[in-house]
Amino acid sequence: MSMHNGGRPHGSGPNGTITVDDIRAKAREISDGAQVQLSQAKPALNYVAIAAGALVVVAVFWLGRHSGKKRSTVVEILRG
Repeated sequence: MSMHNGGRPHGSGPNGTITVDDIRAKAREISDGAQVQLSQAKPALNYVAIAAGALVVVAVFWLGRHSGKKRSTVVEILRG
């Protein structure tokens, strides 16, 4: 399938019509391109997932300490 005559699609069928095979070939081309991009992005996604997990652990720890300090009671004994 190619473009000609002012951007109109041109297929491999009779009189330039687009056939089912043209559509399948284009869908396969798009799918292959997406799979290549995804395989290139996987290492970066792993690092993002690890960083997000570490951030969640730190946030939970911080929130736990913060609420623990709020609830703790301080008793002051005065001698006199």
